[in-house]
Amino acid sequence: MNFKKYLLQAQSFSNFQATALLLLRVVVGVAFILHGSPKIQSPMAWMPETAGLPGILQLLAAVSEFGGGIAILFGLLTRVASLGLGFTMIVATAMHAFVMKDPFVNMTGGSSYELALGYAVIALLFLAMGPGQYSLDKKLFGER
Repeated sequence: MNFKKYLLQAQSFSNFQATALLLLRVVVGVAFILHGSPKIQSPMAWMPETAGLPGILQLLAAVSEFGGGIAILFGLLTRVASLGLGFTMIVATAMHAFVMKDPFVNMTGGSSYELALGYAVIALLFLAMGPGQYSLDKKLFGER
């Protein structure tokens, strides 16, 4: 398998599957943009000091969420963006679960780690499947 082709080219699916991937990309891309937008305003200091994450890691997470959200939305470098987003969401899941000791789901509406874990799984899905044929990846790099 050619790794460059795998990372850049879109995979062909049925129209229904491609439309489902497009809808998922739009919803998840917009959500990441909205989550990343306030973080990109103060990229090295958006977390409380008690979190213990250095500013550079906060910057990487902010860029990953905001920039990765834009990439996912348009289906541009989707698998590359998914790597960054997946790693960011795994770290967020670990922070919530092990550092902040949040539950999987908080029934009172407080902090939990189910959203970060869900986004990590979605990033894995985009890494495995790519953006589908309704994407800039397909227009720019073709399909395999």
